[in-house]
Amino acid sequence: MEDPAGGGTGEWARHWRYEELPGLDLLRAHYVRHTFRRHSHDGFTLGAVTGGVEEVHLPEGVISARPGTVVMINPEVPHSARAGGPEGWTYSTLYPSVELVSAIAADTGTAHGTHGTPGFGETIVEDPRAAELIRGVHRAAEAGNALAADSLLRVAIARLLARYGSRLPARTPQESGARAAARARDLLEERMADPPSLEQLAQEVGTGPFVLLRAFRTAYGMPPHTWLTDARVRRARRLLENGGTPAETAAAVGFTDQPHLNRHFTRIVGVPPGAYRREHAVHRPDGPGGGTPGPPRPAA
Repeated sequence: MEDPAGGGTGEWARHWRYEELPGLDLLRAHYVRHTFRRHSHDGFTLGAVTGGVEEVHLPEGVISARPGTVVMINPEVPHSARAGGPEGWTYSTLYPSVELVSAIAADTGTAHGTHGTPGFGETIVEDPRAAELIRGVHRAAEAGNALAADSLLRVAIARLLARYGSRLPARTPQESGARAAARARDLLEERMADPPSLEQLAQEVGTGPFVLLRAFRTAYGMPPHTWLTDARVRRARRLLENGGTPAETAAAVGFTDQPHLNRHFTRIVGVPPGAYRREHAVHRPDGPGGGTPGPPRPAA
């Protein structure tokens, strides 16, 4: 376990992947001072607080997650999080891919409607049983019990889909502002290591800087520079998973140096890049330190 914020706060976190559960990342942590900066995920976030209060900032407002609740965040929804009290918060979170959730929805008949990707129509619900199932996935995975972990994962997601599921609307930019924002996003993705200025970016997509700022924030919930940092961290995760060192990764994605990567990565992912690389690379057959990881901290 690592103390992502440092300073002897008693914080700890484990962000890892259990090889028997493809399409899923797991995070179990206790945070006090740590703050997640605004970001989004390309998959789903399903979190169950087991102690304290987590304050989650979403486009529609702020929610307070307490023990017995489950937070469900759909893909590409920008959000940030921090402690809702001086004691911080402890939680277990699942990050299933879109493909995994869609497969479970199809397999269990919990897909709502016929168009769009299965998702969730509510952000926070009072559902102690679902929260316990999420904790159970972590306990089973940490114990190396693949049968239990896979079973509990599917039961948890099927329950949440059946009770709170919906269909996510397809993102099809129609008006000129949305098209400009989408083109700007693609350019930033392509030139991540050496991005243009806002004025240059606006010129390339054929609009003005302030018009682009408004359009981009409307389309993606954050301004271009914040989105770019988030995108850099996403790419850094893939490079670290493939064995890249933090220093190599920082240069490849456009951070000034490794300390800049460390700071932004930890604020978004919840653990430092070195810890992330150790946990994720160890589950790759060709990864450094391959084999079975050491025993984790008992589940909270």
